[in-house]
Amino acid sequence: MHTRLWFFAMAVVWGLLANPLASQAAPLIEPFLLEGRLADGIAASRDHLAQKPDDDEARFGLAVAEFLQSVERLGQTLHRHGALGQQSQLTRIIPFFRLPVPDNPAPAETSYEDARSLIQTFLNDLAVAEATLEKLGESEVSLPLRFGLIRLDLDADGKATEAEALWRILEAFDSRRPFPPGTRRTISQEELRALSEAFVIHFDRGDAYWLQGYCHLLSAVGEYALAHDTEDFFAVLAPYLFAKPTTPSLPTELFKDVAPVPGMPLEMGSVADAITALHRIRFPVVAASRTEKSLSYLEQVLALSRKTWQSIQAETDNNHEWIPNASQQCVIPGMAVTAEMIAAWQGFLDESESILKGETLVPHWRLRSGMGINLRMVFLEPNTFDLIEWAQGSAAVPYVQQGRCTSSR
Repeated sequence: MHTRLWFFAMAVVWGLLANPLASQAAPLIEPFLLEGRLADGIAASRDHLAQKPDDDEARFGLAVAEFLQSVERLGQTLHRHGALGQQSQLTRIIPFFRLPVPDNPAPAETSYEDARSLIQTFLNDLAVAEATLEKLGESEVSLPLRFGLIRLDLDADGKATEAEALWRILEAFDSRRPFPPGTRRTISQEELRALSEAFVIHFDRGDAYWLQGYCHLLSAVGEYALAHDTEDFFAVLAPYLFAKPTTPSLPTELFKDVAPVPGMPLEMGSVADAITALHRIRFPVVAASRTEKSLSYLEQVLALSRKTWQSIQAETDNNHEWIPNASQQCVIPGMAVTAEMIAAWQGFLDESESILKGETLVPHWRLRSGMGINLRMVFLEPNTFDLIEWAQGSAAVPYVQQGRCTSSR
């Protein structure tokens, strides 16, 4: 079994032996999450909060359900359009397309507008979860969840089955990867299911800040993508993302599939498509306000990261931690946080904040000493994004200033 899945199994044992679960009533949202009834859980949580608006545990549970619903709805849309998921190496590196959705034997056609709509819907759903998290108070909150047993209805058939539990989704990620002979450890589904039953994460206030920041990070990526016209680029990649793209760059009635060349690690057609895709990374700006919004989201990511660590460092318990401080244990064995790591991250936040403010510049390999790119202006005054011209240097010219540059360190 792949290392990540093995860590998940071992995490349960670690949690049971080293940190017994304290007695605590299950949160309001948990049964709905375990049964895959996200909409019902969201409705019940909102009704509860209408009567008890100060119940931050219920509000945190609502936000978790809203975030998971955004993921579920994304998965359902990908399934409807026959997304290739783990069958495609490409989708594994694209944030919005890497869900291991079930195969669809009768997929819908997918246009460029469909792909943009998919991202916009995801952004709208994330905004709902972000708004709920924003209403959380500053006081501590505890949300224990049997995380691996949460179910998502990824194929939109109205049934969140055992196969759609998060532990099975993780297993799907691993099972479709190649493993060298003798390196994959095995564990039965029954054993993993039993371990998942006992595996609990106590999400707390620091984790709530983290989730809010993660929503903002995903939103920043989505807004920046939708700020540009990427239709020509999408036409090349669409056959690697969806089963029935409406406007592939090569009409299937004219071009044949290229057979692999013996001894070549990659199929030549894929190589040619990759080169063409790079050639088409010239994205005109169609909504400049979105790049500014993307910048705002990134600034909030940094601010929320600071709040995350302020909250985590103030913790004195040691209760099934998802993100621990230097004195706590993580539920994942072998995952530890040291004071030095936290200090280094704080330094990274300081430098990143200075870069987004335009106070520290970003270096370019062709610029003279003491010159750099004002990244803030790239977001506030966007031009056509041309990858080749950025690498060559001409695209950077409008943003070059004199000042202190950051370093790779």
